[in-house]
Amino acid sequence: MKTRITELFGIQHPIIQGGMHYVGFAELAAAVSNAGGLGLITGLTQKTPELLAREIARCRAMTDKPFGVNLTFLPTVSSPDYPGYIRAIIEGGVKAVETAGNNPQQWLPLLKEHGIKVIHKCTSVRHALKAEAIGCDAVSVDGFECGGHPGEDDVPNFILLPRAAETLKIPFVASGGMADGRSLVAALALGAEGMNMGTRFIATQEAPVHEHVKQAIVAASELDTRLVMRPLRNTERVLNNAAVERLLAKEKELGANLKFEDIIEQVAGVYPRIMQNGDMDAGAWSCGMVAGLIHDVPTVKALIDRIMAEAEALITQRLAGLLR
Repeated sequence: MKTRITELFGIQHPIIQGGMHYVGFAELAAAVSNAGGLGLITGLTQKTPELLAREIARCRAMTDKPFGVNLTFLPTVSSPDYPGYIRAIIEGGVKAVETAGNNPQQWLPLLKEHGIKVIHKCTSVRHALKAEAIGCDAVSVDGFECGGHPGEDDVPNFILLPRAAETLKIPFVASGGMADGRSLVAALALGAEGMNMGTRFIATQEAPVHEHVKQAIVAASELDTRLVMRPLRNTERVLNNAAVERLLAKEKELGANLKFEDIIEQVAGVYPRIMQNGDMDAGAWSCGMVAGLIHDVPTVKALIDRIMAEAEALITQRLAGLLR
C-alpha cells in the first residue's frame, strides 16, 4: 500500500509504532520496521544521550529498514540534554523523528540539515496547523480515545481526522483507537495517510515489557481506562487499577486545590516497576480505549500482516461490493 506516509519515510506499510515510555526499546522498534512499518525508539526512556546512542546502535544491528526516535520536549525546570539527544540521533544515522510535547521549532533546522523527517504529535487541528507552519513534514493526529495525553479538547477521531484533512497540506496519521485493518481503512477514509499504534503494539510478543502488562491489556475492555490529572490540565488516559482509584479519590477530595505533589506517588517513576517488574498496581500507566479491541499477543509481523490483509480485503471486497 502506497500513501504519502510510506513515501515520506520509505516504509512498506502506513503503520507507525508510537513512542511509549519503557516500551519503545530497540527490540520492538526493529520488529516493527522489519515487518514493514516504522518502529520508534523512545528517546527519553534512555536516561542519557550516550545510552540513546547505544540503543540506536542496537536497533541498527537488528534491522536494515528505516526506524526512528521519539523525542518528547517536556516543560520541566531541569530540562533533559536535548542537544545531546539530537546529536545521538544525527550521529546514529536516524532519518525519522517523532516529536511530542512542547513546540519543537528550535530543533527543526538542525534536524532538517541532516535530512531527518519530523512527524509531530498533535491533539488538535490548531496545533497540527502550527506544526505544519514551522516546517514539520507530517503530524500524528491524536484523538480523545488515545492512551497517554489526549489534550484538553476531548475531540474523538471521527471528528478530528476529517477536520485535519480539511485544513492540513502535509500528510498525517491517525492515532488513538487504532488496532486492526478496520482502523486503517477508516483512518484512510477520513483523510489520514496511515495510522499510529501504541497500546496495540504493547500486546505483542516482541514488546519488551512484563507479561502481566500484556495480559492486562488483553483482559481489559473499552470501559477500563480512566482520565487522570484533569484538574491539572495535564490529562492522561490510563488503565484503571488500585493506584488510579487512589489518585482519582485524591483529585475528588482536593478539587481545585490539587497540586502535582499530592499525586506524585501514583505517577512519578512508576514505569520501570510496571513495565519491567509487572507490578500492575504500582501507579498510573498510559493505555488507550483500544484495549477493548485487543484479544491476543501475536508477533509484530503476524499483527502487521493481519492488519494489511484485513485492510486489503475491506477495500477490495466488502466496500467495493457495496457499489455493485
